[in-house]
Amino acid sequence: MNIYQKQPAEIASIFVGKPKVIGQQNADHPMEREWKTSIFKEPFDGQIFLGMTNLEGDEQADLKHHGGPEKAVFSFPSEHYHYWQNKLGNSEIKPGGMGENFSTINLQESDVAIGDIYEVGEAVIQVSQPRQPCWKPARRFQIQNLAILLQNSGRTGWYYRVLQEGFVEAGQTFQLRDRVAPEWTIEKCNQVMHIERENFEKAAALAAVSELATNWKKTLLNRIEMRKAEDIHNRVFGPNVE
Repeated sequence: MNIYQKQPAEIASIFVGKPKVIGQQNADHPMEREWKTSIFKEPFDGQIFLGMTNLEGDEQADLKHHGGPEKAVFSFPSEHYHYWQNKLGNSEIKPGGMGENFSTINLQESDVAIGDIYEVGEAVIQVSQPRQPCWKPARRFQIQNLAILLQNSGRTGWYYRVLQEGFVEAGQTFQLRDRVAPEWTIEKCNQVMHIERENFEKAAALAAVSELATNWKKTLLNRIEMRKAEDIHNRVFGPNVE
């Protein structure tokens, strides 16, 4: 793992958006039907206030699975878009497309660990969990298995909780203040959650990290108790299939 970046990690762009309704209510194909989402975010120029649950002007359509203190900011490496454009042959998959708030440079899943604390602008933020891809990016780009591709590639991005509110803006760098669990990178967490799904020993070790988000702990502990991995069909395909 490359703890210290050769180039400064920074916010390349900031994106915010509010829920909107997309699609046709009675469309025959499930991928074309009406749905409510906040994945269509717009770039924001200048300083913006980062509060305990979100950036000012940013809202979530599904508060059961998105938003809240442990998912205050969704961060996604801008470099991943080159990979997906080439792999999927789709030039429309570009920064902001995954619904991220922070599009970053020089900060990826192998560099970031659960509990890492960063100063950025006036704010202090802490890594809480990887993103678990759902069916909404798939619907946006009309690629039915996109969530599976995202999670299995490990290119998921991650969430921050906010320890100190303040103004942030594009171009500001991430200053690493503290690391509490450097062995649990986002890359390694994704491996446990999505690839080694029946490695209960690793699941227990990850669930024991106090800074890991509650919903991830719950999933891992349930997996251990049941001695089997959970069904992911609803999350990754949702209403995109009949």
